[in-house]
Amino acid sequence: MVRHANSLRSTPGQAAERPTRATPDDAFNRARELWLAGERIHLASLAEELNIGRATLFRWVGNKNLLLGEILWSLYMPIREYAREQTPGQGIDYIAGVYHRINSILLNDKALRRFISQDPEYALRILTSASSTLHNRVVQANTRMLWEQIDAGHLPKPSMKVESLSYFMVRLAESCLYSDVISGRAPRQEELEDACRAVRILLGGTAD
Repeated sequence: MVRHANSLRSTPGQAAERPTRATPDDAFNRARELWLAGERIHLASLAEELNIGRATLFRWVGNKNLLLGEILWSLYMPIREYAREQTPGQGIDYIAGVYHRINSILLNDKALRRFISQDPEYALRILTSASSTLHNRVVQANTRMLWEQIDAGHLPKPSMKVESLSYFMVRLAESCLYSDVISGRAPRQEELEDACRAVRILLGGTAD
């Protein structure tokens, strides 16, 4: 990740500008820096560091679960956009290709693996529960991608609801990415390859 910071500089003969009060973006960006560095996020400590009240921070970012969900989504979206840009073709090949690229990157993401190792049960809840910001938004993003291909005539409309198909695709990926927490098996690329074959079948294609 590339971080951008604006440094305050004073021109000769001018007084340096006073630091501005922290903003919601400052709170979010600092929390994301902490997560990427592998540090645990404590809202009380974050509020103190930003010199704001806890009530103000809570109003800006919600509770810790919501904040982590937004952090994870902000890191997931560039991966998804990259996968869509880099994947050629259309229809089943395109959807399966995007799916494979995204989850192969996530499978080997060091920050994500570290987050899971620190507190596996909590991480799984943040990543996959029915109330998870990341899980729900990934399902919605997959649903939109499926409809794009259907509406363009590149993919036959499935026999099940498109939203349900998207949900099963996401759950299938989660079962591979977080298998160490779910079933005690280390995540493996081979299982992800099998999941991608299963997605092709769900989409109406063949496993090849």
